[in-house]
Formats: sequence, structure tokens, C-alpha cells
Amino acid sequence: MEKKPLVIFSFTKTGSRRNREIIENLSEYEGICKGYTLPKYAEEEALKPLPPDLAEWIGAHWGKASFLFVGAAGIAVRLIARWVKDKYTDSAVLVMDEKGQYIIPLLSGHIGNAVEIAKCIASCTGAEPVLTTATDVQGKFAVDVFACKNQLYLSNRELAKAVSAAVLEGRRIGFYSAYPWEGRLPEELALCESIDEMREKWELGVAVTGEIKEDLAAYKGILFLPPKNIIAGIGCRKGIWQSALEEQIRRVCKEQGIWPERIRAVASIDLKKEEKGIQEFARKYRIPFYTYTAKELQSVPLLKEGSAFVKQVTGVDNVCERAALFACPDGKILLPKQKRDKMTIALVEQAAKLRF
Repeated sequence: MEKKPLVIFSFTKTGSRRNREIIENLSEYEGICKGYTLPKYAEEEALKPLPPDLAEWIGAHWGKASFLFVGAAGIAVRLIARWVKDKYTDSAVLVMDEKGQYIIPLLSGHIGNAVEIAKCIASCTGAEPVLTTATDVQGKFAVDVFACKNQLYLSNRELAKAVSAAVLEGRRIGFYSAYPWEGRLPEELALCESIDEMREKWELGVAVTGEIKEDLAAYKGILFLPPKNIIAGIGCRKGIWQSALEEQIRRVCKEQGIWPERIRAVASIDLKKEEKGIQEFARKYRIPFYTYTAKELQSVPLLKEGSAFVKQVTGVDNVCERAALFACPDGKILLPKQKRDKMTIALVEQAAKLRF
């Protein structure tokens, strides 16, 4: 999973020293961890001065970064209060006392990864992680943690809640995966050979598959978790609207029988780096937008013939297919270059392997 930047705030001299120590020791967040403190402590501890309006600054970065407050929990609560929405879009928020004795995930423990961040910081600082989420306290299988760790899309939030509730009540649920996994299957899960077997035997089930069932209503009680393992290579005319781009992408996915939410990133040539339609699509779905030079793309072998006209304009004969393969060199072509209205698209699938 791609880590979000971790921002650490401190408000006292002792807290600022702790702030700096965390940054120096948190190797897993090297390069994406920044510390802020009051201006009078900033230079001494090699930290950045706090923004003038910290609450507004946090709001501008909400959902895009994780936050650790070294200090009182009340400070954190007041600063984030107006931005809190739901666990699927909120930032991870943690609090640590300035002596570094305890670290507490306050918000978005699972989906936002706050619990894992707490464990990570605890391992390198010696702090005690204080976990309050029910599945962590009871040591039970947590479907949202499983989905987050394996980059799976939670297709039904209400059903995910029902699965978690069933697990906490001591009930077993069915489990099917079209992909291999490593680790030990949790005792709360009952392995099934097919989705249909799971539907027949279990009231609730979890299915890890990239295939869309045409009649989802017939699979009531089954939580589908498609993997986010597809790169969409895009070539398009200048000025294409985001809505037109999205419509074509969703149409292609429907034709291929796959969840559009499986798209993990979009890729194109660097000439399209500022193409607003692609940028807006990537922002809407919270996925990266990668671009590459014509020289880089030319190094990728093609499955489908290129276009002399496209090469004349861009310097490469096939943008979409080459871009998708360059972004995912160990993947396989799921869909070679397809011409659509004002755009071309190719899909590359990366092999998926689950971890428990």
C-alpha cells in the first residue's frame, strides 16, 4: 500500500524533542515524515514552524496525510473536529504524550492505517500502543484491515459492518478467494471452493475476486473485495473532459466484466501531465497519475500495432499500452489498446497475492 505522508505536531520543548526523535527513527516513513512545532523551538530541533492557522492547514491536507500530535488529546480533537467525516475518507490521527510513554490511534484506525502507524512508531520508540478498536482488543479478524493491507476495494460498507459485527459475536463467515494467499487463515473464516458454495452454506461471506457478478442482489450477504491491481494506460485528445474520460473507462470495465474500482493508477505520456481531465479523474478516485517520456515508453514492447500519426505527434506510436506496461512491468495485458471516443485505453493487471 502506498503510504500517505505523516505529519507530526508538537507544542512544547520536550514534545519537540520527541517529534524530532520520531522522525529520525521512523525509517519506514523516511522522506514522507515532517515535523512542525512552535517557531521558538523549530530551528533548535530542526523542525518546521507551525502554520499560522493550524486547523485550516490540517483541513487542506485532510485525507491526504496522517497526523500525529505529541501532546494532549484535547488539542488534537479541537483541531480536527470540523474535518471529521467518516472512517473511509478521514485521515489517520494519533496522539502521543510528550514523554513518549503511550501512543493512541484516535481516528481511522483501520482504513486510515492509524493502528499500524501506532505499532510502527511503538517499535522504534518503545512507546506502548493503546488500541481501543474492538477487533484489535479481541484479536479477531477485521475485514477492513484485511482489505486495506491487501489493497482490496470494500464494495459494500454496510455489509462490511455486518461482517465485523458477526465476527465480534463469535460467528463464522464464509471465505472465498480467486487469488493465492500466504499466512494462516483466521479461525473466524470458513474456506469455500466457490462463491456459490459460500452462498449456499453461509449467511455472510467474503469473496476476493475481480469478477463482477451481474446480479449482485442474488448474492445478498456476500461482501465482494476486488483487488486494486489494474493500471489504466490512457491516450487522449487535448482538452478531454473528466466526465467523458470516466464514462469511457467505466464502459470498458463493464464490457470486460471487472470492477472499475480495481483501477489502482492511470498512466500516460509526459505530454499529458497537465491534462485536466486525467488529473481530475485521478483525484476523484484518489489514485496516482503517472507520466513517462516518449523515450521511456519506446522501450516497452507492444502487443498491438502502433499509429504513425500518434508517433508524429507524441514521439511514440502507442501511448496507452506502453504507459500501462511501463507503470507495471511485471503485469500482464488484460486489455490491449482500445480506441474510444477521443481517447485510447489499455489495461494491465498485476498479479495479486493476499496476506493474512
